Amino acid sequence: MSTESGPAWLAGLKADYNSIFVEEWSPYFGAVVLVIIMAVLMGSGLFWGVFGGLKLWGDYLNNAIGLGPVLGIKAELESPLMHRISLMDITLLLGAFSAALLSRQFRISRPPKLEYIWGALGGTMMGVGATLAGGCTTGGFFVPLTFSSAAGWAMWAGLLVGAIIGLKLLLWTMENITWGTTAPEIKPARFKAAYPWLGALVMAFTLIWTVRWWYSDEKMEVSRAVLVICGFGIGFVLHRSRFCFSRVFREPFMTGEGEMTKAMILALTLGAPVGAILIAKGTIDPYLAIPTRFWLGSMLGGLVFGIGMIFAGGCASGSLWRVGEGHIKLVVAVLFFGWGG
Repeated sequence: MSTESGPAWLAGLKADYNSIFVEEWSPYFGAVVLVIIMAVLMGSGLFWGVFGGLKLWGDYLNNAIGLGPVLGIKAELESPLMHRISLMDITLLLGAFSAALLSRQFRISRPPKLEYIWGALGGTMMGVGATLAGGCTTGGFFVPLTFSSAAGWAMWAGLLVGAIIGLKLLLWTMENITWGTTAPEIKPARFKAAYPWLGALVMAFTLIWTVRWWYSDEKMEVSRAVLVICGFGIGFVLHRSRFCFSRVFREPFMTGEGEMTKAMILALTLGAPVGAILIAKGTIDPYLAIPTRFWLGSMLGGLVFGIGMIFAGGCASGSLWRVGEGHIKLVVAVLFFGWGG
């Protein structure tokens, strides 16, 4: 059986491809898949983090510009490919990059000039806030709540207030600052037809990387193989579902929408029992992931972080996956996040 456009099986294959790789996923489905990936990590004695990796990148930057000794940063730093959180950040970027290519949504997006300033300011504030709270929206809020830690609720309160303040400040700047607000010309993406093939190559590279480390004789590389595939999966899911913690706090006050907020509630509802079971079985030590800045540190850090993520246009994980999509402003935000941390 065939149609005018080709065989029926080919049409069905294209429809399946579009539903998986092109059409936007429901944030609820994204939340469920994220919890499954987190369960795999926790079952391996690991957990999802973002800030530690970006801080390592910032330490490398500070050493490169000569600020390392002043800031007390070690001259010899761990390899970004061996550092647990850095490796997850790198593979998260690869997952989002692959998803953006497969969906043909990758584009180098240059913002208006003022947005570079907001990206730098927001990234720096997020770095300071994450330092105070002991983690970003992932490591200071989401993961602690998965482990039923009140530190997550303390940061939630700070993030909520910070998001409100940040929105009011951002709206004020939109009404009173006109310099640098003209968007640059959008140029058509080149080689767009080849994007899906490039995305498939990135995915294949990650799978080969995972398999190679999984069968390595080095115990550390075997454990890192789990991080590689899980980090890639997180980045892929975040892009496909557009899941972003910044939207969780921003949307109810900015647009009146609450879908992303409800998706986050679903993720916590499913994730907390999984975390409790694994803690009870002794599979994972929750204190490796629970911040020690509870109350003042978590709330104050959340407040500063909340303001910063509004100006940056994304939280830590949200900024990373959007970097994989080609947003230059978020590249600036991530760089200053690591530097500010």
